Amino acid sequence: MKALVAVKRVIDFKTSIRIAADGKNIDTNHVKMILNPFDEIALEEAIRLKEKNIITEIIVISIGSDKCQETLRTALAMGADRAILIKTEESLQPLAVANVLQKIIKQESIQLVLMGKQAIDSDNNQTGQMLAGKLNWSQATFASKIDFHDDGMRVTREVDGGLETLHIRLPAVITSDLRLNEPRYIALPNIMKAKQKPLSTIPIDQLDIDIHDHMEILQLTLPEKKRRKINVENAAQLVNYLRTEEKII
Repeated sequence: MKALVAVKRVIDFKTSIRIAADGKNIDTNHVKMILNPFDEIALEEAIRLKEKNIITEIIVISIGSDKCQETLRTALAMGADRAILIKTEESLQPLAVANVLQKIIKQESIQLVLMGKQAIDSDNNQTGQMLAGKLNWSQATFASKIDFHDDGMRVTREVDGGLETLHIRLPAVITSDLRLNEPRYIALPNIMKAKQKPLSTIPIDQLDIDIHDHMEILQLTLPEKKRRKINVENAAQLVNYLRTEEKII
């Protein structure tokens, strides 16, 4: 069984972000980038399934510029077998990403897709669901545990009320939650071996699919800074503070 793991290059969550001059994008110049943590968990799960001889080949895929090769090499060092870069300078929205993945899945005869439940930059949580719908495949989102059995898979997923267990059949799309596993540390020998693993690049124009935006970002704003805490002795002081300092009454 071949598995496809979608990975995204995102800004390190420890980095303070800056809004670009156009007010519609994030400035990524001189900013540390990492493999999206949820995708890293999905990849770790695929590797564990391969170690159990459930998966025979792991293909990782990313969509973006040549800089995404670094992210793919990290995935190869973790244990993926080969990588595909869909090259584009545009930032694709979830539906366009699903269209790209659908095309590659058919070309590669994929039976299982694993990906993070969301990317930490946009937090859309849409691509996995859209992809499963377009493929008409089984889906299990927010997975915190995956077990294979003769009739398919048993997936435990996290919901507002606790845990829910789904029994699904292959082919399937699964999105990972934080508690699915703990990704492994990448040893130096594996980093060196990853440089020799195949990484193919496909210009997105060759796929002949719709990647046009269906949403428009009008403006980005940084969240309001946390206000300092003050103590007041009585209601009169509170009213006075709101009138003179906050100017809201």
